[in-house]
Formats: sequence, structure tokens, C-alpha cells
Amino acid sequence: MQILRKGNYSSVSEFILLGFSSESQVRVALFVFFLLLYMITLLGNGLIVTLIYLDSRLHTPMYFFLSILSLVDMSYVTTTVPQMLVNMICPRRTISWGACVAQMFIFLVLGIAECVLYAIMAYDRYVAICFPLHYSLLMSRLVCIKMVTICWSISITGALIYTVFTMRLPYCGPYKINHFFCEVPAVLKLACADTSFNDQLDFILGFILLLVPLSLILASYGCIFASILRIRSSQGRLKSFSTCASHITVVTMFYGPAMIMYMRPGSWYDPERDKKLALFYNVVSAFLNPIFYSLRNKDVKGAFLKVLGDRGTAR
Repeated sequence: MQILRKGNYSSVSEFILLGFSSESQVRVALFVFFLLLYMITLLGNGLIVTLIYLDSRLHTPMYFFLSILSLVDMSYVTTTVPQMLVNMICPRRTISWGACVAQMFIFLVLGIAECVLYAIMAYDRYVAICFPLHYSLLMSRLVCIKMVTICWSISITGALIYTVFTMRLPYCGPYKINHFFCEVPAVLKLACADTSFNDQLDFILGFILLLVPLSLILASYGCIFASILRIRSSQGRLKSFSTCASHITVVTMFYGPAMIMYMRPGSWYDPERDKKLALFYNVVSAFLNPIFYSLRNKDVKGAFLKVLGDRGTAR
């Protein structure tokens, strides 16, 4: 382990990521499983982005946000899973200090962006269902671009605050992060300084970046449910409830573990539980999003069949 001397204290130059298991057979099985999950996630989300780009009928605000969500998900899993896969087959499971900072920052930017995107998408559905006559005005192209710009501005600002206040602390050996990537709570456990300020900061940021968007989502879906109940057709109500329920399932699987991770006291830290929770809001949610948000959608299915039909005709 390399140590850099700066003044009167030591600064770490690299960390060791402990990952999931030290048993070789278990690591091989996990490697195969997560590799397949990663490839399917990239394929599913990539397919959504491609279909939305190719089919002009999908050039609407709803699918515009879906395409951004798919791009975020592909980037989100790519930030952590390749590193995890390499560490499963390589005995030297190290990550440099700079790479750890970069991974933490990019992961946070994409994670916060996903939080805000879920809220934007819920608002989009709220306007479409509750104010259909004003939808084109309230969700114009300019408005959508402004929403996405605000989303990324919030994400970058929040990620900078998290990363700077985490990595400014002095860290003591052994430099072993009991996680599969450099996540804030796991890294903070190595700090040889009082982290109570970080705990308070994480709670405040968690409230702003997690609870506020979640509250907006719940309020939007509450209004949507009220509108659905006014639908006379029982089949129409059932279909609408099914769509909303699948969206809320994905949102719950993302927000629930993330809030437990970033809004709980530092004394509640449990590395094995945290690794499982991180899988839910990082890997599992990105895997499920194409299924729940798009692939079950008749418009997306129609676009897929159209693309296949066009290729068949070309041949």
C-alpha cells in the first residue's frame, strides 16, 4: 500500500475494495451473474434509446425523459459494475485515490439525476392525465429542456458537495473499503476524524435530494389516482392502475434503499446490508426500468415491430 506524505499526516494513494466474497467459487458465480445482468441492462436500455430515436411517433416529452433515464441507467451501472467484475477475478482489488474520487462523484451525479428524473417523469404523467388539453403548452420542448438542465445542475451541485466534504477528511489504515465501489458511507468509515458533521450534511442533502423529489412523485401519483377513479370504464381504470403501480414499484426500489443508505445515522452502518441495498438502487433498478417503463408499453412495442418490419422489407 502506497502512502503519500503531506505535512504532518499521511494521505492514502489507493484503497482496497473488499467486494462481496473472498471464496473463489462464489466470486466466479457472482461474476457470471452480474456480467449477464449488466449486459441485459445495457441491451434493454440501449434498445429503448434506439427505438425512441428512430420512431418519430415517440418524439414526445414522455419518451424524451425515458430516453434520458435509459442513458443515465446505462452510465450509472457502468460506473460501478465493470470495476466490481474486475475485482471479482483479480486478486489485487485496488482503486487509486483519484479513481475513487471520480467514481464517487460520477456515481452521485447520475444517482441524483435519476432521483430528479423520476420526479420530472411523474409530473409529466400528472399533466398528461389531469390537464390533457394544456399538455402541449405545459410540457413544450423548451420546458422539457429547461427541466433537464435544472436536473443536471442539481445533480452536479449535490455530487460536488457530497464528494468534497467526504474526501477532504484524513483517512487511516487499513485502507480497505468494505464495499464493491467507492460509496460515501463506506468511505467515511475509514476516516480518522469526527464524521458527525458529514452525517448531518448527508441527512440534509438526503432530505433535499431524496425526500423532496419523492414527495413530488407521491403527490403527482395521488392526483393521478384521483383522476383514474373518475374513469367510467373499469378496464381503463385497471390498465391505468397497472401502469402507475409498476412505476411506483421501481421508484420504491430506488428511493427506499437510497434513503436508508444516505439518511440514517453513521452508527447504523452495516457493510453487508449496505452492499445489498446499493445493488437495488444501482443495478436492479437500472435492470427493471426498461421492463416497467418502456418494454411493456404498446407504443414502444409498436416501434420495435416497425423497426423489425422495415429491416425485413429492406432484405
